[in-house]
Amino acid sequence: MNILISEDDPLHRSFLKTAIINALPECKRVLETQDGRAAIEAMAGETIYGVVMDLQMPRASGVDAAKEIWRRQPDMRILFWSNYADEAYVRGVARIVPSGAVYGYLLKSASEERLELAVRGVFQEDQCIIDREVRGVQQRSENILEGLTDSEFEVLTDIALGMTDKAIAARRKISTRGVQSRLKHLYEKLGIDQSDATQEFGPVFNSRTRAVALALSRGLLNVDGLGAYQDGLETWLSSRRL
Repeated sequence: MNILISEDDPLHRSFLKTAIINALPECKRVLETQDGRAAIEAMAGETIYGVVMDLQMPRASGVDAAKEIWRRQPDMRILFWSNYADEAYVRGVARIVPSGAVYGYLLKSASEERLELAVRGVFQEDQCIIDREVRGVQQRSENILEGLTDSEFEVLTDIALGMTDKAIAARRKISTRGVQSRLKHLYEKLGIDQSDATQEFGPVFNSRTRAVALALSRGLLNVDGLGAYQDGLETWLSSRRL
């Protein structure tokens, strides 16, 4: 059994390696990479049983690397190990997990004992191990009254990229009225006041930019995610030019 670690911090890599060796005596070899792109390349040249993946890394994020690894090997076991339980990260992982895949999502604040249990659970016992805090974010995002629906999250990312209503409608294949309806629900869930109350200088906020600011402050969006969404937008725009 060979396990791959993808983590840009050398101290964290050393900690992970020790935890893996303690948790999996049957592990023959622990390979180490410093970024997501190197992890993808390592998978092509080695026989890997499972991966422990940091989410925030240079060159390719953990989500991007895992997406490519799962594209090639849908049954690969991946344990995400991260400082972040923001909804943007949780949604990013949830969107790429293949049906039936065994994976885990553990926060770096977890104890060494908890980490070893997660390693054993994912790689040896075929269990999906999700940190309690991460599970709470998942449940809130699935609750229509508290979290954003996928369509509302899509329109949030679109306005964060600066897209107009008409462009969003074309990309999402809905009417402009449909876009405006999604925006209305988005604003309501973010607590943005849509009343006509103004100061002497006019409205206090632009609703679109206010939504993006609140989403960033609450962890619904992050820089890594926006980079990936920008790539997706450019792909869509390129297809329109053909």
